[in-house]
Amino acid sequence: MKFHWFHLMPWPYLPNDFQQKHRSVWVDPDYRLYDAEKGHHLYHEYLDELEFAEKVGFDGICVNEHHSNAYGLMPSPNIMAATLTRRTNRAAIVVMGNSIALYNPPLRVAEEFAMLDVMSGGRLVAGFPVGTSMDTNFAYGVPGAQLRDRYYEAHDLIKQAWTDKGVSAFNGKYTQIRYMNPWPANLDPRWRFDRDVGVVRR
Repeated sequence: MKFHWFHLMPWPYLPNDFQQKHRSVWVDPDYRLYDAEKGHHLYHEYLDELEFAEKVGFDGICVNEHHSNAYGLMPSPNIMAATLTRRTNRAAIVVMGNSIALYNPPLRVAEEFAMLDVMSGGRLVAGFPVGTSMDTNFAYGVPGAQLRDRYYEAHDLIKQAWTDKGVSAFNGKYTQIRYMNPWPANLDPRWRFDRDVGVVRR
């Protein structure tokens, strides 16, 4: 059994009457409720907590992706993961994960995850969620009818990018790449792919 510390990085400074005066923390929260100076300190506090989780023995430290909300302040979990690769040395870096249907092209995810795996010395655990409707349909505007197709195609592209040796081409419905040759390469044979669950794990 392994234990992981998961952090959503929420915005804790909502007013006490938020539920009475505001519709939701998702998609359209009032931008005036955010304060960049507080956010600066908050990000560092949350990163300190994740680093401390490794020090007290957690096997992995986890970040994730959400958009346009006060529920989780990580539109790019890869930035947080990159920071953690420099400040930790043992715990798995668990990105759970990149909503791959939103990336154009998804090759960007393959490249950034490969960077994270190399930077961390092979500690990356890469998750591929479909994403919530608030993130994918509302905040990023992906039509609901396309979401699963885009997700599966992005998954197949990333798998090909990580497993094919040398230059390859990808000709999908939503993404066409003539020269796919990501550097740094991540061709570790220990990677395991599960297309239905959407999680890549070691």
